[in-house]
Amino acid sequence: MAERIEQRLEDRVPELEQLERVGLFTRKEIRAVLRRASALEYKIQRRALRKEDFINYIQYEINLLELIKKRRARIGYSFKKDEIENSILHRVHSLFNRATGKWKEDVQLWLSHVAFCKQWNAKHQLSKVFSSMLAIHPNKPALWIMAAKWEMETRLSSESARHLFLRALRFHPECPKLYQEYFRMELMHAEKQRKEKKEFEQAKMDLGEFNYSEEVLSGEMARIIYRDAAQKIKGVEFHLAVLSIAKLFDFTQDLQKEILDSLQTKYADDPLMWDYMARRELELGSLPSTEHTTKQMKVSEMTQREERCCAVFEEAVRAVLTEDMWKCYITFCLERYNRKTNSKELKQKRLERTLSVFNKAHESSLLPEALYKQWLQLLLEYNLFEKATEVAETATKRFSLSVETWQMRLQVLIQVKSDNVTPCFEEAIKHVKSKGTLPLWTLWVEWSEGTNSKEDTEALYQRSLHATTHAESVTMKEKYLDWTYRNGGYKKVRRLFTSLCENRPFSLDFFRKMIQIEKEQESCKMLHLREYYERALREFGSTDSDLWLDYIKEELSHPQGKPENCGSIHWRAMKMLQGDLVEDFVSKYTLLQTGHL
Repeated sequence: MAERIEQRLEDRVPELEQLERVGLFTRKEIRAVLRRASALEYKIQRRALRKEDFINYIQYEINLLELIKKRRARIGYSFKKDEIENSILHRVHSLFNRATGKWKEDVQLWLSHVAFCKQWNAKHQLSKVFSSMLAIHPNKPALWIMAAKWEMETRLSSESARHLFLRALRFHPECPKLYQEYFRMELMHAEKQRKEKKEFEQAKMDLGEFNYSEEVLSGEMARIIYRDAAQKIKGVEFHLAVLSIAKLFDFTQDLQKEILDSLQTKYADDPLMWDYMARRELELGSLPSTEHTTKQMKVSEMTQREERCCAVFEEAVRAVLTEDMWKCYITFCLERYNRKTNSKELKQKRLERTLSVFNKAHESSLLPEALYKQWLQLLLEYNLFEKATEVAETATKRFSLSVETWQMRLQVLIQVKSDNVTPCFEEAIKHVKSKGTLPLWTLWVEWSEGTNSKEDTEALYQRSLHATTHAESVTMKEKYLDWTYRNGGYKKVRRLFTSLCENRPFSLDFFRKMIQIEKEQESCKMLHLREYYERALREFGSTDSDLWLDYIKEELSHPQGKPENCGSIHWRAMKMLQGDLVEDFVSKYTLLQTGHL
């Protein structure tokens, strides 16, 4: 091993001598490079190889290359690159090859080699890297696409790119992304050929020796790919993706028409198809903007375009009776409504249209639950309180088991200061099962705090503890404790705390809240703090090391504390804490003893 390392270090000598001779590095720096290289070499020649050692070596060589590049720029010296950089580049490629040979499954390692080749313009080497990588990872379409794009865009070889796409499709015959990128590549190739032909024609050169196939020029190859893909890949998304690619090229009108016709024929009952066809009306028939175009003309034209969109959507909701179809229509209306405009007339038109579509979907019983919230927000924004109350009530009838819908209705009633808030809460609790009702109880007690008497609010808190699940009652206990302290003072909150401690479960915050309350008192008693800490440790002593540390700090810092108790607390913590928490506790306790915590 030593001989091999010695040989590899000797191989570096010519490049290092050149670096010193041309003034890029000093002798001291050369020695430092040799020492570092020697250490790195030893690590990658061991029997038990580690990936990190190869990565560190590669990164060191890349940093060296970057430093040489900066030094060259600084002194304006650009010679001897074959003897210096090429030697280092060769070594980096060799390191990458060894690493990817050992850890073949590590895609990130392969991609790092690809990035390095691109950065240093190593085209021949990159071709080999792609070939080896794809042989080992043929199951990753993204790698095939990357290789094909490089062939097309960097090496300008559409033939090689086509060959890679065809090979990829043998492994992934139903991969939409592969077909999309293959489709794009053929259109790019056609566009390039069209430009070349046009330039030759403009220069009046003889095209005899150049063979420009009419099929390629018209995008026929892309059409063949689309037709083949359309038989294998189902779904509107693929057709729309291919159509958006075709629209980037100005010679694909016939192809676009074919895709659109296919889309409308095959997916007449798909909301996405209708959504696309409707939104397409926004782009069609727009007037060319001139200096004579007035603001009113622009508003008028935009209104007409939006109305054409809505006409298509209206046809769609008659043809496809689903929530998803209405969702597409409403989403479009909301998008248009939220667009900024200086025209009050257009803003009003958009609002009326949006509210009307919401209402139609609601009356058809096809308005998705999630959209009721947006409708109600809009109604409340424009002070349409009566309608909002009516809509919220109907929503809870339709989605009577939904906590979110009841919560939404209650928020409307609270906002409009209705007298029916309490009956509505009662109705909501009756309909919704106990699990998941925490948001309703939280809203109810918060509303009651600001509206009802203290007695009524306290009764509500007590009721919530029994009505919610054990897990949810934890949150209500915290809120109850906080409210009692704010409204009843210290003595009352202590009595409540003792009472609540009789029924598990608890949260750590429940105990910390009580500890904080005690510490806020002028006559803060260590006896009480010990009680709270001991109760908390019974519940969380095995899972929270900070709780033990805080207890120890309290004994050390409180005027009534007993520092002699700290040893006992430390011993108990070591016995109770689980797994890595013991180590965490010991390290923090050590910092505490040395005054660093």
